[in-house]
Amino acid sequence: MASTAPLHPVARQALNAAIDEGWADPARLYRSGRQARMLLDAAREGVAADLGARADEISFTASGTQAVQLGILGALRGNRRRGAHLVHSAVEHSSVLHTAELHEAQGGEVGVVPVDRHGRVKATQFAARLTDATALAVLQSANHEVGTVQPVEEVADLCGNVGIPLLVDAAQSAGRLPVPHGWSLLTASAHKWGGPAGVGVLAVRKGVRYASPLPSDERERGRVPGYVNVPAIVAAAASLRAVRAEAEQENARLHALVERIRTRVPALVPEVEVVGDPVRRLPHVVTFSCLYVDGEVLLGELDKAGFAVSSGSSCTSSTLTPSHVLAAMGVLTEGNVRVSLPYGTAEEDVERFLAALPGLVAAVRAPLGLDLRLPAAEPEPEPVVRTADPSADPSAEPEPAGEAEALVLDALGKRCPLPVIDLARRIGEVPPGGTVVVLADDEAARLDIPAWCDMRAQEYLGEAPAARYGADRGTAYLVRRTD
Repeated sequence: MASTAPLHPVARQALNAAIDEGWADPARLYRSGRQARMLLDAAREGVAADLGARADEISFTASGTQAVQLGILGALRGNRRRGAHLVHSAVEHSSVLHTAELHEAQGGEVGVVPVDRHGRVKATQFAARLTDATALAVLQSANHEVGTVQPVEEVADLCGNVGIPLLVDAAQSAGRLPVPHGWSLLTASAHKWGGPAGVGVLAVRKGVRYASPLPSDERERGRVPGYVNVPAIVAAAASLRAVRAEAEQENARLHALVERIRTRVPALVPEVEVVGDPVRRLPHVVTFSCLYVDGEVLLGELDKAGFAVSSGSSCTSSTLTPSHVLAAMGVLTEGNVRVSLPYGTAEEDVERFLAALPGLVAAVRAPLGLDLRLPAAEPEPEPVVRTADPSADPSAEPEPAGEAEALVLDALGKRCPLPVIDLARRIGEVPPGGTVVVLADDEAARLDIPAWCDMRAQEYLGEAPAARYGADRGTAYLVRRTD
């Protein structure tokens, strides 16, 4: 699954056996210590083979997050003579973003590469962010929220041409898809492929400059301090080998089930946007956003019905900030549902989900009193890169709406999806060509109102100071009715 997967049966068997056989310290010379060392060495060789690395390039960490953080900080430190510039895509995992924030706070520079509406970077845009001072580039193999597979090998070639190491976060694809070529550092997480939680992988190619950001330790080649969990590592290696052996057949089966969800959800539920690349994607992840739905409420209803799904919506976040992935893509952030199918998911489970979803969404929307109908089928839009118009003045503001035709909606203090719901309810009160001004102080409105305009074919005019419309806080969002 995108977040975590159930423990694979092979991992369970290996873990139980290794608890009895691999409990000792693998650094010690007594018999049980040597036995633990043999198990650890065999697991390292197995993981290395499955990831396309050498055994002496593999270090085990306490998590995928720790592997990413140590990988970035160690590579930056090892390449500090080159510079202090870090480049990553706008949709990387939070472990990358937080490490980049730390690097920037300590005086480093960070370049962020935008993505298109499917969440995919363009290799040429990535290369444009590289400079003579770039010490490290970071790119995920596939996105954790929408499943889009990134052009890692193209980016790796461009980085290699100028001698910049590339760290690839393969947490979502390891065990499912072949590891892309060209990486300098690679990270992964065992619980994503059905291994036990608490085992991450950091691979550093021979010849790549790396200096541990932590105090020196004799274990794990000095990259990761502390005592390793031999039984868990053994189970992780066993489950990786098992899922790799099953991957081709199981991926094809799950890919077909995900395609069924991608196709049928928009046909069953009005006002839904399926996000992520429809072709270059993980075989087991599908994400869609429902207009006028509180994501937390919908997830709760799905949970009651027996479906454990996730969301990147701001409504389900403790900080109430929109998903940075969905925001970077320029798609709807409200009512977001991510479905990830673990190995062995039955077709009947998918059918049961598709049968239950329309009624659950309708029940959540019912109090709104909106007239929602299924649209006629339309071809999927071409991906659009959300970049600023270089000829536009960034300080320019939209012209104020004329008082006669402007309808001002006060959504101050309302959280997603209420500002958009207010807009949908009342835009019909202005004639075609008329303007609606939405006053809102929820950060999600800055993303969701333009996305709503795209979905409903209305014209988004931009932002204006809320004070222009008598408000003492927030932002004014201007929308022109087109129909």
